[in-house]
Amino acid sequence: MSGYPRSPKLLRGGLVLLDPITGNVLRIIGLQYNPDSMTRSLQIKGVGGESGDRSEALRLKGPPAETIKLEAEIDASDALEAGQVSSTLNGLHPQIAAIEALVHPSSGDLFTANAIAATGSLEIAPALAPLSVFVFGPNRIAPVRITELSITEEAFDVSLNPIRAKLSIGLRVLSIDDIGFDSKGGGLFMSYLLSKERLAAQAIGADFRALGIPGVF
Repeated sequence: MSGYPRSPKLLRGGLVLLDPITGNVLRIIGLQYNPDSMTRSLQIKGVGGESGDRSEALRLKGPPAETIKLEAEIDASDALEAGQVSSTLNGLHPQIAAIEALVHPSSGDLFTANAIAATGSLEIAPALAPLSVFVFGPNRIAPVRITELSITEEAFDVSLNPIRAKLSIGLRVLSIDDIGFDSKGGGLFMSYLLSKERLAAQAIGADFRALGIPGVF
């Protein structure tokens, strides 16, 4: 970041892990460098094409299924130059492991499930994973599930620890259809939707002349 005193502070995107019941913050994972681009796709949930009823053509039965894809880079060069102990010993292994942990059940949960299965008990529901919240500036805070994770390690130190890597991350925004209206995640989704509506209200609309249509309907 620039040393110029009036330079704007650069916000970083990242993931916040919350307890799904209490909403307490468990961990914050910040992206070292913000991605240059981000792809968002919205699959509409309409009812017109399914029912065949013309009166339903303009109805939406729920929020669209939104997916987000981004690529992020992480680099241990600065930490190594500064002599940071963790980076010197392990390179980027801790940062990569923190990301990978988001898609793994904990070892404790696996041991517990195995012990229960060994007793012949009925199968119980898997333990709840932390709620992941994607934060990319104050206008984009959404509960998500990681659906895709690809890691490309590009450089290694003398101990074969990765020191430069690229992450390709696929996210699916969790709506009230996925996690319920009254859950912690449901409240976050509704805030995310309300933020979109507030921003949409600020957009400057066009008029019919810009569309080449004289007059109005």
